[in-house]
Amino acid sequence: MSNAPLMRRGAAVAAALMSASLVLTACGGDGDDTGDKAAGTRSDKAAETRSVKAENGTIEVPAAPKRIVTIGNTNLPFIDLGGEPVGVTEASGSELDVLPEEQRTAYEAAEIIGTSGGEVDLEKLAALKPDLILVQFSSDDWDKVGKQLEAIAPTVSWGLDTEWKAFADAIAGAGNVADALKQQKAEFKEKVAKIQETYGKIIKDTSFVDVSRGDWSDPGTFYIADIGCSEIARDDIGLDLPEAAEGKDPLAYESLPFEQISELSEYDVITYPVDAGGKPTAPFKPVVETNTWKALPAVSSGRALGVFCPGNNSYGPVNRYLDSLDSALATLPGKQ
Repeated sequence: MSNAPLMRRGAAVAAALMSASLVLTACGGDGDDTGDKAAGTRSDKAAETRSVKAENGTIEVPAAPKRIVTIGNTNLPFIDLGGEPVGVTEASGSELDVLPEEQRTAYEAAEIIGTSGGEVDLEKLAALKPDLILVQFSSDDWDKVGKQLEAIAPTVSWGLDTEWKAFADAIAGAGNVADALKQQKAEFKEKVAKIQETYGKIIKDTSFVDVSRGDWSDPGTFYIADIGCSEIARDDIGLDLPEAAEGKDPLAYESLPFEQISELSEYDVITYPVDAGGKPTAPFKPVVETNTWKALPAVSSGRALGVFCPGNNSYGPVNRYLDSLDSALATLPGKQ
């Protein structure tokens, strides 16, 4: 179904809201539109704003936003920080399955405003009367609805290539949930230090490879994971994991046939994806069922480790990943 009529209705609503906003600004503005600023009277406290730098420029956002809508990849990171959005775009079933209960409750309490960033129901979004919209989706989606979003409420947008720690910082700053971020970052630092201290010899002397397979993978293929949680294990923990040469696409972008599973025998330890219960994820299950996998030295000697990675776009799921990695490494001999 084409969304063009929907977008026209949304644009009309957005234009009406923008006009109302301009009237309010004309009545109460003081002419100062740079940096942090505050209205001069007690009744204007709610109108306090601050500047946020984002992909779409420097945006004036409410200092204490009350009605936040999250779109695309901002949904779960904002909720992970304790945020309670009034509107969200759809998250996948696999994403919701691994959410802590309180976060799932927060997600389900929000109004679903579309299946994805580019398919947002603008009329429904405007009816929520948001005072801030947080967005991360493709540039094509931005070209499609970005201006309409900005007409409805202050909109902060980040590109898909934003590094996850910078992304968490930016969401916490824009969404006024920095206290939760501070606590999560402290936990992250503590967990990384504990792993490095406990498994220092293993980290120093062991070659690892992280393999995976997604529900999008072609039958009979897998890939070497060098992004996402693997990147955290390599760059933050210091595990010796393969990565693509500089300037090349990530190894994870290349599908490898099952015939190449035997080549994993060159590594001391193999890590692979498991669910919260410790079982191989459904997409990866075909790999562990092959005789080639079962014959790998790492597998037959108990050095193939299932690791749970519930997400890699905010500190909460990353901290849970570190807990799982810690438990997996504890099964190896020779820790110090």
